[in-house]
Formats: sequence, structure tokens, C-alpha cells
Amino acid sequence: MRILGIDPGSNATGYGIVERQPGGIVHVAHGTIRTPSGQSLELRLASLHCELNAAVREYAPERAVVERVFVALNVHSALVLGQARGAILAAIGAAGVPVDELSPGEIKKAVTGSGAAAKVQVQDMVMRLLSLSEPPPQDAADALAAALCRAQMGPLADLDILARSRRGRARSRRRLDPRTSP
Repeated sequence: MRILGIDPGSNATGYGIVERQPGGIVHVAHGTIRTPSGQSLELRLASLHCELNAAVREYAPERAVVERVFVALNVHSALVLGQARGAILAAIGAAGVPVDELSPGEIKKAVTGSGAAAKVQVQDMVMRLLSLSEPPPQDAADALAAALCRAQMGPLADLDILARSRRGRARSRRRLDPRTSP
């Protein structure tokens, strides 16, 4: 299974692709998409969407994982990051690739053993786990870490996601059923 990991950002978005094979997880590609500074937000978002579309077409992932947004202190920054995530999710969704969202802590814990690991630790572990000759840039390392985390979950993660979505639908049906309402 080929997995695309995304570390969203409005100025720099990291992406990383790994493939889960019978012998383990192997590195396919990674990079950083930098939006043109000094341009309007809509042009930067369009650029991000276009470049991510190209990466999805080139590498044909079967699944994607996007780092969930953390709470930001600056409201404007949080809104811009949310808009960048929207462009990212639209690009992946247009390609028909299923998307999982994981928190930064879940990703760090899966790769380093600590949910509070520093970026340098993530970078180092990604390099080691994927047998890279040099550390990837930080945004790409975070994206590769997300892809690694999802790859390590394996096929059982798909079952868990299905089970959670079925439970959610069942709860929704119970709330709508007048016979089960209090």
C-alpha cells in the first residue's frame, strides 16, 4: 500500500510517500511545497492545490494521512492554516484517495516513542526508519512521519476506522428513532 503523508502549512507544506511492502516500509519520495510569498492568499492556496494535485498524480497513493490542526494562539494563523488544509483535502479528495487525520502527538509517538518529541528527533527517526542517507527537511520529515505512522498501523487500522464509522452511524440512527429517544 502506498501512503501519502501531509504536514499542512500555508507557507510550506511537507509531503512524504512511503510504501508498505511484505518486507517492511520503504521510502518513495518526499518534498516541500512552498507557496509564492508576497502573493494573495487565494493565489497561494491555488498554487498549493495545484502542486499537491501533481504529486498525487505522479505517485498515485492509495491512502493519505493529514496531520490534524493543533490549537494556535494566533486566530489569523489558525484560519489561514485551516484554509490551507481545505486546499489540501480538496486536492486529495478530487483524486479519490481516502484520508485519515492524526494528531501531531499520535504521529510523534508512533515514530519516536514520545508524543512530545522535538522536530529534530522526528527528523532523525524518520531518517533511520527509512534508511535515508541524509535527514529530510523538517516539513517533509513530519509528512514522512505521518505516512510512517499510518503504514505502521497496517490493515487493522482500516477495520478500526470502519468500526468507528459504523458505531457513529448507529448512534445517529438511535437519536433519530423516536422509540429510542428519552
